[in-house]
Amino acid sequence: MKKLLAIAGMLAISASGSALAAGDAAAGKTKAAVCAACHGANGVSMIPMYPNLAGQKAQYLENALKAYKAGQRGGPTAALMNPQAANLSDQDIADLAAHFSSL
Repeated sequence: MKKLLAIAGMLAISASGSALAAGDAAAGKTKAAVCAACHGANGVSMIPMYPNLAGQKAQYLENALKAYKAGQRGGPTAALMNPQAANLSDQDIADLAAHFSSL
């Protein structure tokens, strides 16, 4: 019985943790206005050196933004992206990722 309660408790915690981590695409749309200059209004860049964000997997986008924020991602766009990402909270990142992945 104690084992069952422990397992049920762990499942409840993990389920609530993933629900809290989910981004809000509508909030992300509002936050994405600054992204449009390089990545396009709908996440499709008109500039070849900037990637399209529309339709990318949310987890990929979250990982990329967190890596930029931590200064762990290099390349030619890091000088632009590191300061942009530095000001984002984890919720901002989740919201942006949800928005762009929904496009």
